[in-house]
Amino acid sequence: MTATALTPGPVRGIAARAPKSKISPERISASITLVVILVIAIQALVSIDISIPKMFESMDNAERFFIRVGGVTFPPLGELLYLTALTVGLVLCGTLLAAVLSVPVAILSASNTTPGPAWRWAGRFVGVLTRAVPDVVLAMVFVLMFSLGALPGIMAIGIHSVGMISKMFADAIEQVDEGPRLAIRAAGGTKTQEFVSGILPQVMPSWVATVLHRNDINLRGSVILGYVGIIGLGREMSYAFKAMDYSLGMGYAIVIFALCVLMEVVSSSVRSVMLGHAPTGRGMGDRLVRRFGKKSPRETMANAVGFASPAQALVRPWTNARRRNVVWGITSVLVVIGSVVISDIQWRDFVTFWGKVPAIAVQFWPPTFGSYEYGTMLDAMWKTIAIALAATFLTLLGSVVIGSLAARNVAPNGFIRSASRFILVVIRGIPEVILAIMLIVVTGLGGQAGTLALAICGVGLLGKLIADSFEEVNPGPERALTATGATRLQVFAGATFPQGVQSLIGHTFYLLDTNVRAATILGIVGGGGIGYYLLNAGQGSKYGVVTAIVLMILATVLVVEGLAMWMRREFR
Repeated sequence: MTATALTPGPVRGIAARAPKSKISPERISASITLVVILVIAIQALVSIDISIPKMFESMDNAERFFIRVGGVTFPPLGELLYLTALTVGLVLCGTLLAAVLSVPVAILSASNTTPGPAWRWAGRFVGVLTRAVPDVVLAMVFVLMFSLGALPGIMAIGIHSVGMISKMFADAIEQVDEGPRLAIRAAGGTKTQEFVSGILPQVMPSWVATVLHRNDINLRGSVILGYVGIIGLGREMSYAFKAMDYSLGMGYAIVIFALCVLMEVVSSSVRSVMLGHAPTGRGMGDRLVRRFGKKSPRETMANAVGFASPAQALVRPWTNARRRNVVWGITSVLVVIGSVVISDIQWRDFVTFWGKVPAIAVQFWPPTFGSYEYGTMLDAMWKTIAIALAATFLTLLGSVVIGSLAARNVAPNGFIRSASRFILVVIRGIPEVILAIMLIVVTGLGGQAGTLALAICGVGLLGKLIADSFEEVNPGPERALTATGATRLQVFAGATFPQGVQSLIGHTFYLLDTNVRAATILGIVGGGGIGYYLLNAGQGSKYGVVTAIVLMILATVLVVEGLAMWMRREFR
């Protein structure tokens, strides 16, 4: 007699209806691809030959360098304040330009607002293209088109930032609740009314956070633009290092680092004030605003009391929170106006540059490797990819540890969590270019300095993303394991980490995408890879070579983007 015949009827029915766990072939393929990428990343790390003992042996180079530097010097205070304000103004104008341009691109790219599939692919392609073209290359082009000043830098930052901001905007649009939008449509509303009243209020908090985050990235990235002639602190630092005035160059580097950390804190504060004091608000500025922004007992009691008349109920009271928001709003407008004024934009260039476009386009097309051999350029591109892969692998190792300790539901206590968050803020404030220059002093020119710079600075970004993802997991499984007597480590391994794997994979591919472009940029300052040839081609006016290099970067970014989309879909 078979086992099925011995099984009672009801039990057989339940067993027959029980779903069979089966892993799809696509997911198996995705898992194998992840393993292959991991192996290639490890091989890339081995090929770069990062040796910690050798680095300690080379510390004599750093000692001799700092002896040669002597004391750190700074420019006159008035000049320093002007350059700082000019750099901040340039970055703010570029970020705001990107935010404005990203709205139509995001509407076309989002599946629930695009007019059709062709428009969606066009919007996505614009986003990928602007992300793939380094801002340094855009700066080279705009320096030829516009007058010397801040405008080429503003345009380069703005166009390049459209790639990230439009992608984040489109993702936020696709995740909205369709109820309000459909209700407006049912009431006879137009497409514009659907967007303004049904979608925009839902995505505005995410959009504000994205723009502030991108502004921080642009501030750090503005340093490298100085190497191609964009005015600001970055250009003065590059001039100082090229003139071997290392003490002044270090002074500029310290100012840039302090400015980046300050901007991180200010952005966090603005985000907290504009988006409200949610219990899960994160960041150094979030905690400061929550601590000093608590409502007074009198205000709380006033809000609890009913209104004397219907007319009074229609008048919005001037509470402390409303006064703060008005002050912040006015301050933001004044800062934007000040940024435009100090940038001294030559508006007539927008009318005259059109005549220069044909002559400039001829210089950049057709793409060519010039006197370089194909094998040399492909090898340099592979070195850039290897640096990005190796740096992403090292960043992942460090970010999982620090990011986990920075999560509220993982950290053993509040002190460790706050310390980990503080470390992430400080690391995010270090521009990759400055760290690469410092590491080149120890390791010499080549891939080691670029890999370590990307790996260390990447921890600030990936660690924050991991911490936020872990804090946002479903607390149910964690509570269930805790109720059974599981330790904190067991809860993390059994509930927190498995739920955060999908976000971890997506964030890691986003970092890899970013590192491919960043590795190219670091090559400009001696970090190895294709960036060296990019700088030489730009300085030698060999713009056909610049185009060929950009096309190689674009192809690489498209592959990474395709892999990221596939992984997110399969591990959803």
